Amino acid sequence: MGATGHVVEGESEEERREEKEKENDENKEEEEKGEEEEVEQEREEAEEKIDLEKGKGGADVVQEKLAIERIGDQRDHFQLPMLQRLNPTNPLRIVINGGTRVATPSPSQSSRFQPTPPLPPRSQPRSTPTPLQSVTNLNSRRFTNKISLLLFMVHMVGAVALVCFLIFKGIQGLIEASNPAKRKEERVLKFFLPQVEAASLLSITLAFAWQKALRQWPKFMVYFILWCTFFMSLSAGILLICFQKPATDGVGVCFIAFAIGNGLYACWVSQRIGFCFKILLKSLEPVSKFPDLNHPAYWMLGAGFLWMSLWILAVVGALNFYFPPLIIIALFLSLAWTAEVMRNVVNITVSRVIALYYLRGMQSNTQFCFQRALTRNLGSACLGSLFVPTIEALRVVARGLNLLEGEDEFMFSCAHCCLRVMESIFKYGNGWAYVQIAAFGKGFTQASLDTWALFERAEMERIVDSDMTSAICFLTGVCSGSICVIVVAAWTASVHQPFTVTISLLAFFVGYLMTRIAMALPHACVSCYYVCYAESPESRLFDNTIKDRINQIKSGRDVVVPTPRVPRRFTR
Repeated sequence: MGATGHVVEGESEEERREEKEKENDENKEEEEKGEEEEVEQEREEAEEKIDLEKGKGGADVVQEKLAIERIGDQRDHFQLPMLQRLNPTNPLRIVINGGTRVATPSPSQSSRFQPTPPLPPRSQPRSTPTPLQSVTNLNSRRFTNKISLLLFMVHMVGAVALVCFLIFKGIQGLIEASNPAKRKEERVLKFFLPQVEAASLLSITLAFAWQKALRQWPKFMVYFILWCTFFMSLSAGILLICFQKPATDGVGVCFIAFAIGNGLYACWVSQRIGFCFKILLKSLEPVSKFPDLNHPAYWMLGAGFLWMSLWILAVVGALNFYFPPLIIIALFLSLAWTAEVMRNVVNITVSRVIALYYLRGMQSNTQFCFQRALTRNLGSACLGSLFVPTIEALRVVARGLNLLEGEDEFMFSCAHCCLRVMESIFKYGNGWAYVQIAAFGKGFTQASLDTWALFERAEMERIVDSDMTSAICFLTGVCSGSICVIVVAAWTASVHQPFTVTISLLAFFVGYLMTRIAMALPHACVSCYYVCYAESPESRLFDNTIKDRINQIKSGRDVVVPTPRVPRRFTR
């Protein structure tokens, strides 16, 4: 009984102690509430005083604000000791401190009451994020246009095997052939190979000179390229005619005819030159932010020079094999496709770097984008290399037929047919698609459709349809090819005139292809500017150049000459 009495007395003493602690906590809380009310009242009085004395001057307002800040500091200093005086088991302290450790109650306390669980933190309102559909597509890991990629890889394996075999046949002819055949190959190597290699080196030099000059002086270079191509192609044609050979006369007439067409085109697009150099100037601004952006062009030109050197040796070897004309034509087509793929690889690399800068403000790694273009997007580059040159040729034909319209019903029928084909093909395959291929990893056809839909939504069809950038890059290649023809034809005519026509055509072909690879950089920058503007016209990275142009076209103050569509009388 004595032990039981002591236990009861101990429990009653513990209860009295707990009741005293509760009373002390309640008194402290009441005191704290009173002090908080006094602080709030002082703060309100100070704010009212500021409102009443707003017209007195800046110094008084500053002093009152400092007084309010001191009151706030006193309040903050008051809250800290207030929390320190709280009982460790007080739920208020547990919630504020964010802790989970509490004092372990005695068995008698746990039998009578459970500690108050900590209050859950107040849920903050969540802002619904804007869905970014294209963000996931920016890092697409799938290979695009796999069938085209497989076809190109099979073609490259066959081309490498054929080139190696023909080089072997050429070496074999030099070593084992009879004297007449051996002398023929020696003559070809002596008077054929040096000129074509010189044309390759000259074209690479001209390619980077054109690109650098276009980036530095876009306004001057647009005029210069238009008329320099006219004079150079005309000069090449006259030079070839001066040799007075049937073959050289035929090729010379072709050059002169092209020069006449080039001059007419330069006069026709004179109203669009101002807008062209504005877009060039604006679209080339991000290039300075990426010092290594030109490296893919360097690598592709180096690879192109090596491949063309082997290709020329294969042409020499084809002369010592069956059906030399057919083999040379096959080598010609293979080289054309390969060089166009190289150009589009540079195009896709630059497009991804610039497009991510416009759309996401990202500083992309050029080397990573180049590796992506050589792997995941290579199939689209191969497919586009087959279709885009054909489509560009159709555009030229469509414009020419539109200018030749007259009373001839047959001509009307041809124009109607070509323009219908042009209308349907252009939406499914166009050069603007490389931007979405590079940025979002789409296939060539889907990217073409989506890009044209963006242009239609932004009402930019007439602007992009009359863009001169593609024509300027094409004429730059023609100008380089014409310069190579002038140099090589004069050289060959002085050492071995029978090779003049063949070497002139090869020099033009090599000069054109090498220059187009280097000019892929400005072409890609302009394409990115148009497509990314259509994607996000309100971005701060774009000015009002395109918007003002659209308004001028709508109001009739500016006249554009778009790619001819189907005449209205045929659509009725």
